[in-house]
Amino acid sequence: MQKRPRIYVTREIPAAGMQILYEYCEVLLWRDSLPVPRETLLGAVADVEGLLTLLSDPIDATLVAAAPHLRVISQYAVGYDNIDIAAATARGIPVGNTPDVLTTATADFAFALLMAAARRIPEGDANVRQGEWHTWGPQTLLGQDVWGATLGVVGLGRIGQAMVRRGRGFAMRVLFTDPRCKAEGEALGAECVSLETLLAEADFVSLHCPLTPETRGLIGERELRMMKPTAILVNTARGAVVQQEALLRALREGWIAGAALDVTDPEPLTPEHPLVGLPNCLITPHIASASVAARTQMAIVAAENLLAGLRGERLPHCVNPQVYR
Repeated sequence: MQKRPRIYVTREIPAAGMQILYEYCEVLLWRDSLPVPRETLLGAVADVEGLLTLLSDPIDATLVAAAPHLRVISQYAVGYDNIDIAAATARGIPVGNTPDVLTTATADFAFALLMAAARRIPEGDANVRQGEWHTWGPQTLLGQDVWGATLGVVGLGRIGQAMVRRGRGFAMRVLFTDPRCKAEGEALGAECVSLETLLAEADFVSLHCPLTPETRGLIGERELRMMKPTAILVNTARGAVVQQEALLRALREGWIAGAALDVTDPEPLTPEHPLVGLPNCLITPHIASASVAARTQMAIVAAENLLAGLRGERLPHCVNPQVYR
Protein backbone atom coordinates (compact mmCIF):
# COMPACT_ATOMS: atom_id res chain seq x y z
CA MET A 1 0.00 0.00 0.00
CA GLN A 2 1.36 3.39 -1.03
CA LYS A 3 2.24 5.67 1.84
CA ARG A 4 -0.05 8.65 2.19
CA PRO A 5 1.55 12.09 2.02
CA ARG A 6 1.69 13.85 5.35
CA ILE A 7 0.13 17.31 5.51
CA TYR A 8 -0.42 19.93 8.18
CA VAL A 9 -3.69 21.88 8.40
CA THR A 10 -3.44 24.99 10.56
CA ARG A 11 -7.16 25.10 11.47
CA GLU A 12 -10.11 22.83 10.82
CA ILE A 13 -11.92 23.85 7.64
CA PRO A 14 -15.51 22.88 6.69
CA ALA A 15 -16.20 19.14 6.51
CA ALA A 16 -16.36 18.93 2.71
CA GLY A 17 -12.70 19.92 2.49
CA MET A 18 -11.52 17.89 5.47
CA GLN A 19 -13.17 14.78 4.02
CA ILE A 20 -11.11 15.11 0.83
CA LEU A 21 -7.92 15.56 2.83
CA TYR A 22 -8.57 12.60 5.15
CA GLU A 23 -9.30 10.36 2.17
CA TYR A 24 -5.94 10.92 0.51
CA CYS A 25 -3.54 12.19 3.16
CA GLU A 26 -2.14 11.65 6.62
CA VAL A 27 -3.56 14.75 8.23
CA LEU A 28 -1.97 16.59 11.13
CA LEU A 29 -4.52 19.13 12.33
CA TRP A 30 -4.29 22.05 14.73
CA ARG A 31 -7.64 21.72 16.50
CA ASP A 32 -7.67 24.89 18.58
CA SER A 33 -9.90 27.79 17.50
CA LEU A 34 -6.98 30.21 17.86
CA PRO A 35 -4.04 30.30 15.42
CA VAL A 36 -1.31 27.70 15.81
CA PRO A 37 1.62 29.13 17.80
CA ARG A 38 4.69 30.00 15.76
CA GLU A 39 7.03 27.52 17.44
CA THR A 40 4.48 24.73 17.13
CA LEU A 41 4.09 25.39 13.42
CA LEU A 42 7.84 25.54 12.86
CA GLY A 43 8.20 22.13 14.45
CA ALA A 44 5.20 20.64 12.68
CA VAL A 45 6.35 21.48 9.15
CA ALA A 46 9.68 19.69 9.50
CA ASP A 47 8.39 16.47 7.94
CA VAL A 48 5.26 17.43 5.97
CA GLU A 49 4.81 17.55 2.21
CA GLY A 50 1.74 19.77 2.15
CA LEU A 51 0.59 22.76 4.16
CA LEU A 52 -2.95 24.18 4.28
CA THR A 53 -2.90 27.67 5.77
CA LEU A 54 -5.09 30.57 6.85
CA LEU A 55 -4.55 34.32 6.63
CA SER A 56 -3.59 34.35 10.29
CA ASP A 57 -0.56 32.09 9.67
CA PRO A 58 2.69 33.95 8.81
CA ILE A 59 4.38 31.72 6.23
CA ASP A 60 7.69 33.48 5.85
CA ALA A 61 11.09 32.46 4.49
CA THR A 62 12.14 31.02 7.86
CA LEU A 63 9.14 28.72 7.96
CA VAL A 64 9.59 27.65 4.33
CA ALA A 65 13.22 26.80 5.11
CA ALA A 66 12.10 24.74 8.12
CA ALA A 67 10.04 22.49 5.82
CA PRO A 68 12.57 20.62 3.64
CA HIS A 69 9.97 18.18 2.25
CA LEU A 70 7.29 20.75 1.51
CA ARG A 71 5.85 20.47 -2.01
CA VAL A 72 2.73 22.63 -1.90
CA ILE A 73 1.09 25.41 0.12
CA SER A 74 -2.68 25.83 -0.14
CA GLN A 75 -4.22 28.98 1.28
CA TYR A 76 -7.80 28.90 2.53
CA ALA A 77 -8.46 32.43 1.25
CA VAL A 78 -8.22 34.58 -1.84
CA GLY A 79 -5.56 36.87 -0.38
CA TYR A 80 -2.09 35.55 0.38
CA ASP A 81 -0.17 38.50 1.80
CA ASN A 82 0.72 36.34 4.81
CA ILE A 83 2.85 34.08 2.58
CA ASP A 84 6.35 34.87 1.34
CA ILE A 85 5.66 34.01 -2.29
CA ALA A 86 9.26 34.69 -3.33
CA ALA A 87 10.60 32.21 -0.77
CA ALA A 88 8.11 29.55 -1.88
CA THR A 89 8.85 30.17 -5.56
CA ALA A 90 12.60 29.95 -4.99
CA ARG A 91 12.01 26.45 -3.63
CA GLY A 92 9.73 25.54 -6.54
CA ILE A 93 6.73 25.28 -4.21
CA PRO A 94 3.39 26.22 -5.82
CA VAL A 95 1.02 28.30 -3.70
CA GLY A 96 -2.73 27.98 -4.19
CA ASN A 97 -5.63 30.21 -3.20
CA THR A 98 -9.43 30.16 -3.46
CA PRO A 99 -10.63 32.86 -5.90
CA ASP A 100 -14.10 33.17 -7.41
CA VAL A 101 -15.95 31.09 -4.82
CA LEU A 102 -16.26 33.89 -2.25
CA THR A 103 -16.87 36.76 -4.67
CA THR A 104 -20.65 36.87 -4.22
CA ALA A 105 -20.59 36.43 -0.45
CA THR A 106 -17.95 39.13 0.03
CA ALA A 107 -19.64 41.64 -2.26
CA ASP A 108 -22.99 40.98 -0.56
CA PHE A 109 -21.38 41.66 2.79
CA ALA A 110 -19.59 44.80 1.62
CA PHE A 111 -22.86 46.22 0.37
CA ALA A 112 -24.56 45.16 3.62
CA LEU A 113 -21.93 47.12 5.56
CA LEU A 114 -22.51 50.11 3.30
CA MET A 115 -26.26 49.96 3.91
CA ALA A 116 -25.90 49.41 7.65
CA ALA A 117 -23.55 52.35 8.06
CA ALA A 118 -25.58 54.62 5.78
CA ARG A 119 -28.82 53.99 7.67
CA ARG A 120 -27.13 53.73 11.09
CA ILE A 121 -28.55 50.29 11.77
CA PRO A 122 -26.08 49.29 14.54
CA GLU A 123 -26.82 52.55 16.38
CA GLY A 124 -30.54 51.91 16.05
CA ASP A 125 -30.17 48.40 17.43
CA ALA A 126 -28.13 49.72 20.36
CA ASN A 127 -30.74 52.42 20.96
CA VAL A 128 -33.42 49.79 21.49
CA ARG A 129 -31.30 47.42 23.57
CA GLN A 130 -30.12 50.22 25.85
CA GLY A 131 -33.65 51.38 26.59
CA GLU A 132 -33.31 54.68 24.71
CA TRP A 133 -36.28 54.15 22.36
CA HIS A 134 -38.94 56.32 23.98
CA THR A 135 -40.97 57.46 20.98
CA TRP A 136 -40.90 58.04 17.23
CA GLY A 137 -38.75 61.09 16.53
CA PRO A 138 -38.67 63.16 13.34
CA GLN A 139 -34.89 63.55 13.58
CA THR A 140 -33.90 60.35 15.34
CA LEU A 141 -30.85 58.63 13.82
CA LEU A 142 -31.15 60.25 10.42
CA GLY A 143 -29.05 58.39 7.87
CA GLN A 144 -28.03 58.79 4.26
CA ASP A 145 -29.78 57.62 1.11
CA VAL A 146 -28.09 54.88 -0.88
CA TRP A 147 -30.40 54.89 -3.90
CA GLY A 148 -28.98 57.25 -6.52
CA ALA A 149 -25.85 58.12 -4.51
CA THR A 150 -22.29 57.90 -5.84
CA LEU A 151 -20.26 54.79 -5.08
CA GLY A 152 -16.48 54.72 -5.45
CA VAL A 153 -14.86 51.29 -5.87
CA VAL A 154 -11.11 51.08 -5.28
CA GLY A 155 -9.80 47.95 -7.01
CA LEU A 156 -11.78 46.24 -9.74
CA GLY A 157 -11.00 42.57 -9.39
CA ARG A 158 -13.78 39.99 -9.14
CA ILE A 159 -15.17 41.36 -5.89
CA GLY A 160 -14.84 44.97 -6.99
CA GLN A 161 -16.78 44.20 -10.18
CA ALA A 162 -19.46 42.43 -8.14
CA MET A 163 -19.70 45.54 -5.95
CA VAL A 164 -20.19 47.68 -9.06
CA ARG A 165 -23.13 45.48 -10.07
CA ARG A 166 -24.74 45.92 -6.67
CA GLY A 167 -24.30 49.67 -6.84
CA ARG A 168 -25.81 49.82 -10.29
CA GLY A 169 -28.77 47.83 -8.96
CA PHE A 170 -29.41 50.76 -6.59
CA ALA A 171 -29.24 53.28 -9.44
CA MET A 172 -25.93 54.55 -8.09
CA ARG A 173 -23.42 56.45 -10.13
CA VAL A 174 -20.36 54.20 -9.82
CA LEU A 175 -16.78 55.42 -10.08
CA PHE A 176 -13.79 53.08 -9.97
CA THR A 177 -10.04 53.34 -9.99
CA ASP A 178 -8.06 50.49 -11.48
CA PRO A 179 -6.58 51.21 -14.91
CA ARG A 180 -5.91 47.50 -15.50
CA CYS A 181 -9.66 46.85 -15.56
CA LYS A 182 -10.86 49.96 -17.41
CA ALA A 183 -12.75 48.02 -20.08
CA GLU A 184 -14.40 45.66 -17.57
CA GLY A 185 -15.58 48.52 -15.39
CA GLU A 186 -16.92 50.60 -18.24
CA ALA A 187 -18.76 47.55 -19.58
CA LEU A 188 -20.59 47.46 -16.25
CA GLY A 189 -21.62 51.09 -16.58
CA ALA A 190 -18.99 52.51 -14.22
CA GLU A 191 -16.61 55.42 -14.79
CA CYS A 192 -12.82 55.00 -14.56
CA VAL A 193 -11.34 57.97 -12.68
CA SER A 194 -8.27 58.83 -10.63
CA LEU A 195 -8.22 57.97 -6.94
CA GLU A 196 -8.34 61.68 -6.14
CA THR A 197 -11.49 62.23 -8.20
CA LEU A 198 -13.13 59.14 -6.74
CA LEU A 199 -12.45 60.25 -3.17
CA ALA A 200 -13.70 63.77 -3.81
CA GLU A 201 -16.96 62.75 -5.51
CA ALA A 202 -18.06 59.49 -3.88
CA ASP A 203 -20.66 59.30 -1.13
CA PHE A 204 -19.43 55.79 -0.32
CA VAL A 205 -15.87 54.55 -0.89
CA SER A 206 -15.49 50.75 -0.90
CA LEU A 207 -12.02 49.18 -0.84
CA HIS A 208 -11.44 45.98 -2.84
CA CYS A 209 -7.73 46.07 -3.68
CA PRO A 210 -5.21 43.42 -2.58
CA LEU A 211 -2.59 44.31 0.02
CA THR A 212 0.66 44.98 -1.81
CA PRO A 213 3.60 47.31 -1.15
CA GLU A 214 1.78 49.84 -3.36
CA THR A 215 -1.56 49.64 -1.55
CA ARG A 216 -0.29 49.41 2.02
CA GLY A 217 -1.40 52.63 3.71
CA LEU A 218 -3.14 53.76 0.50
CA ILE A 219 -5.85 55.58 2.45
CA GLY A 220 -4.19 57.99 4.87
CA GLU A 221 -4.76 61.51 6.15
CA ARG A 222 -4.36 63.12 2.71
CA GLU A 223 -6.90 60.77 1.14
CA LEU A 224 -9.40 60.94 4.00
CA ARG A 225 -9.35 64.74 3.91
CA MET A 226 -10.24 64.56 0.19
CA MET A 227 -13.48 62.74 0.98
CA LYS A 228 -16.80 64.47 1.61
CA PRO A 229 -17.65 65.13 5.28
CA THR A 230 -20.81 63.10 4.63
CA ALA A 231 -18.92 60.17 3.05
CA ILE A 232 -18.61 56.64 4.44
CA LEU A 233 -15.57 54.39 4.00
CA VAL A 234 -16.15 50.63 3.63
CA ASN A 235 -13.22 48.20 3.91
CA THR A 236 -13.54 44.47 3.22
CA ALA A 237 -10.07 44.24 1.62
CA ARG A 238 -7.19 44.31 4.14
CA GLY A 239 -6.85 46.42 7.26
CA ALA A 240 -3.42 47.72 6.34
CA VAL A 241 -4.74 49.39 3.18
CA VAL A 242 -6.00 52.10 5.57
CA GLN A 243 -3.76 54.05 7.92
CA GLN A 244 -5.71 53.35 11.07
CA GLU A 245 -4.55 56.30 13.16
CA ALA A 246 -5.54 58.67 10.35
CA LEU A 247 -8.95 56.98 10.15
CA LEU A 248 -9.43 57.37 13.89
CA ARG A 249 -8.79 61.12 13.59
CA ALA A 250 -11.05 61.38 10.56
CA LEU A 251 -13.94 59.80 12.43
CA ARG A 252 -13.38 61.75 15.63
CA GLU A 253 -12.92 65.12 13.94
CA GLY A 254 -15.60 64.74 11.27
CA TRP A 255 -13.48 64.63 8.14
CA ILE A 256 -15.84 61.83 7.06
CA ALA A 257 -19.19 60.71 8.43
CA GLY A 258 -18.41 57.09 9.16
CA ALA A 259 -16.62 53.84 8.41
CA ALA A 260 -17.67 50.21 8.12
CA LEU A 261 -14.76 47.79 8.57
CA ASP A 262 -14.60 44.03 8.24
CA VAL A 263 -10.81 44.15 8.40
CA THR A 264 -8.49 46.08 10.70
CA ASP A 265 -4.79 46.44 11.45
CA PRO A 266 -4.06 44.59 13.64
CA GLU A 267 -6.64 41.84 13.90
CA PRO A 268 -8.38 41.34 16.20
CA LEU A 269 -8.99 44.69 17.84
CA THR A 270 -9.51 44.65 21.59
CA PRO A 271 -12.74 46.07 23.04
CA GLU A 272 -10.60 48.89 24.48
CA HIS A 273 -9.33 50.04 21.08
CA PRO A 274 -10.48 53.62 20.40
CA LEU A 275 -12.07 52.69 17.07
CA VAL A 276 -14.36 50.22 18.84
CA GLY A 277 -15.79 52.97 21.01
CA LEU A 278 -16.79 55.24 18.15
CA PRO A 279 -20.52 55.26 17.28
CA ASN A 280 -19.73 56.13 13.64
CA CYS A 281 -17.45 53.12 13.14
CA LEU A 282 -19.08 49.76 12.43
CA ILE A 283 -16.64 46.85 12.90
CA THR A 284 -17.19 43.17 12.14
CA PRO A 285 -14.70 40.32 12.78
CA HIS A 286 -13.45 39.59 9.22
CA ILE A 287 -16.54 37.65 8.18
CA ALA A 288 -17.25 38.95 4.67
CA SER A 289 -16.89 35.48 3.15
CA ALA A 290 -18.68 33.74 6.02
CA SER A 291 -21.62 32.19 4.25
CA VAL A 292 -22.12 28.43 4.46
CA ALA A 293 -21.92 28.01 0.69
CA ALA A 294 -18.85 30.18 0.22
CA ARG A 295 -16.83 28.70 3.06
CA THR A 296 -17.73 25.14 2.00
CA GLN A 297 -16.62 25.77 -1.57
CA MET A 298 -13.44 27.45 -0.31
CA ALA A 299 -12.66 24.28 1.65
CA ILE A 300 -13.12 22.11 -1.44
CA VAL A 301 -10.95 24.35 -3.62
CA ALA A 302 -8.22 24.53 -0.97
CA ALA A 303 -8.21 20.74 -0.63
CA GLU A 304 -8.12 20.26 -4.40
CA ASN A 305 -5.20 22.69 -4.71
CA LEU A 306 -3.30 20.76 -2.05
CA LEU A 307 -3.91 17.35 -3.63
CA ALA A 308 -2.89 18.60 -7.07
CA GLY A 309 0.42 19.81 -5.67
CA LEU A 310 1.06 16.53 -3.88
CA ARG A 311 0.40 14.63 -7.12
CA GLY A 312 2.79 16.81 -9.05
CA GLU A 313 -0.07 18.32 -11.06
CA ARG A 314 -0.64 21.99 -11.81
CA LEU A 315 -2.74 23.65 -9.10
CA PRO A 316 -6.23 24.65 -10.29
CA HIS A 317 -5.63 28.07 -8.71
CA CYS A 318 -1.95 28.98 -8.44
CA VAL A 319 -0.66 32.41 -7.44
CA ASN A 320 2.95 31.76 -8.52
CA PRO A 321 2.64 29.97 -11.89
CA GLN A 322 6.28 30.72 -12.63
CA VAL A 323 7.15 27.57 -10.65
CA TYR A 324 5.93 25.59 -13.68
CA ARG A 325 8.28 27.18 -16.19
